[in-house]
Amino acid sequence: MPRFIEGQDRQQVTLLPECLDDFIAEDNPVRVVEAFVSELDLAALGFDGAEPAATGRPAYHPAVLLKVYLYGYLNRVQSSRRLERECQRNVELMWLTQRLAPDFKTIADFRRDNGQGIRNVCRRFVELCRDLKLFGQSLVAIDGSKFKAVNSRDRNFTAGKIDKRQQQIEDSIHRYLVALDTADRTQPVEFEAKTQRLKGKIELLRQQMRVLDGVRDQLREQPDGQLSMTDPDARSMATTARASGIVGYNVQVAVDSEHHLVVAHEVTNRGHDRDALAPMAKAAREAMDRKRLRAIADRGYYSAPQIKACVEAGVAAILPKPTTSGARAAGRFDRSDFIYIAKDDEYLCPAGQRAIYRFTREENGLQLRRYWSSACPQCPMKTQCTPSAHRRISRWEHETVLEAAQRRLDRMPQAMRVRRRTVEHVFGTFKHWMGHTHFLTRRLSGVGTEVSLTVLAYNLKRLLAILGFENMMKAMRLVRA
Repeated sequence: MPRFIEGQDRQQVTLLPECLDDFIAEDNPVRVVEAFVSELDLAALGFDGAEPAATGRPAYHPAVLLKVYLYGYLNRVQSSRRLERECQRNVELMWLTQRLAPDFKTIADFRRDNGQGIRNVCRRFVELCRDLKLFGQSLVAIDGSKFKAVNSRDRNFTAGKIDKRQQQIEDSIHRYLVALDTADRTQPVEFEAKTQRLKGKIELLRQQMRVLDGVRDQLREQPDGQLSMTDPDARSMATTARASGIVGYNVQVAVDSEHHLVVAHEVTNRGHDRDALAPMAKAAREAMDRKRLRAIADRGYYSAPQIKACVEAGVAAILPKPTTSGARAAGRFDRSDFIYIAKDDEYLCPAGQRAIYRFTREENGLQLRRYWSSACPQCPMKTQCTPSAHRRISRWEHETVLEAAQRRLDRMPQAMRVRRRTVEHVFGTFKHWMGHTHFLTRRLSGVGTEVSLTVLAYNLKRLLAILGFENMMKAMRLVRA
């Protein structure tokens, strides 16, 4: 008889233990999920159905469905259909839901209808982390990343895409017409099937042209010149990681630098970060309950009004200024070579001359003061300075705010390294959990709910790693406090 470990007979009556709790280890993370959700006041957090209806068929309590989703996002099971199957076969989910098995439609409707409640739960978890004194450094890293929507690139249109596609169709029609004319002149009657096939292709292409003309009419009504057919809120965005862009959303997060917990998040469909610095910094300061906060961001967030708004909100922004001038690359003096003399309100140029104030003008809503020197035309260093008659220097009326931001960056030379190691791992984890398709829902509201669930699962797992199981279970008692 071979010496192998043998299983039990599938037909025996008592194959499983009588108590389902025996399958769940004492330090299993599902016990943390149970403890966390059980302490939440779901009615106060804005969940539908927290109070049972007096009539009609009994519904699932929102706590059950919240546990299902939180378990699913912790274990990379975000689809409602997959969660339905897991409720029927996964012992941990059976324990968590007390053997309730809602269907996929009920699970999906809960996520769709309770977006605000889920965001409030995510916010409550950040408050728990704050109560545990985990935000000690008052320093956050802010960054954004592009996530794919359910809308493919072929279903996203701009005026340029339509022009390019219609030109391709016209070229194809011309090629088929030439082939059709050649077939009519050279081929015998018995090859008429090929002629009919070419006519069918031409008609199909002309039908596509009519469809594109209709799309062009819809495109004129779009304020940003984009139209997405599958997910109307998704937008085409350029990415730095590849030559072409993606159709998706821009997810913004603010991450605590000490324990790498996500303290604030937001989803936009704007393809840039220039107007996101102040809103994210303010949200992070409020979530951490700090009067003063430092926020590190990359050069994509650099915006003079945004930096000023941060200062007014009590946030010290630390970020590098992008280099937009080509003077240095062309071998000429850069703006940094001109020294501002505050007491005289003048600039000292590399040749030792003074550029004095001339006038103020408005550009892009900013009041810019203009300076130049009358000695420029006769200056021996003019070729190293400017190809124009005078080297003109612009200064924003609140330029001291930008200079203070630069000084903060100079005092913290490792700031960009801190930003990378703090926030980029978070996005890598999100995309690894979500898989290739990223978002499963449509519209900004649905996508925002998905991000909130992902952030909540990430923070829960992160806090469990920081505190350990025993301390985590004790901390759950503070949720309702």
